[in-house]
Amino acid sequence: MSPESATTALTVLRIVLAVAFVGAGISHFAPAVQRTMSAMIPPRLRMRGLLSPRNLVIFTGVCEIAGGIGLLVVSTRVTSSVALAVFLVAVFPANAYAARHKDRFGAIAIPLVPRLLGQLVLIALVLVAGLAG
Repeated sequence: MSPESATTALTVLRIVLAVAFVGAGISHFAPAVQRTMSAMIPPRLRMRGLLSPRNLVIFTGVCEIAGGIGLLVVSTRVTSSVALAVFLVAVFPANAYAARHKDRFGAIAIPLVPRLLGQLVLIALVLVAGLAG
């Protein structure tokens, strides 16, 4: 792959990831999505007050929006990619909880192994997008 092609591929990857994370982050502000995502937080991680499930959903939405935008800004690209990788690890318990309760979460309850593999690929992609080039 030529250097120009690699640069173009990285730019496309950053834009696709940014759109995906910003879009996902924005969805966290829709009431129906908030209810579903709040329910996905495992019971042992649920708290009251500032760390309530609803507030965590809003916070994670803000993190996704900031991380997505950060991938497009040269000065924040590395930090954003590492932060998004950490974010993807941090939210995995909610995805695992949903996977174990398909009857409750339906189509968003992706089985655990495919979800884990997808999460690992996404982590690799955000790290490549931020650390390469």
